[in-house]
Amino acid sequence: MKRFFTLEYWQDDSWFVGKLKEIPGVFSQGKTIEELKENIIDAYRMMLQESDVQDEHPDVKYIELGVEV
Repeated sequence: MKRFFTLEYWQDDSWFVGKLKEIPGVFSQGKTIEELKENIIDAYRMMLQESDVQDEHPDVKYIELGVEV
């Protein structure tokens, strides 16, 4: 399944720095926009892998929370 996100980015000296707007905490950088896009995809995939490992823990419990904004 392909998901689509918004890459919010800016230039910091000679680096392009960016984050996925819809996924807090997924940041990366690259010397070019293309490198930034590849790196942000890698960062997103690593975040997914970390959550998969947590899901395998036998003592993990979940509570659904409603947050008014």
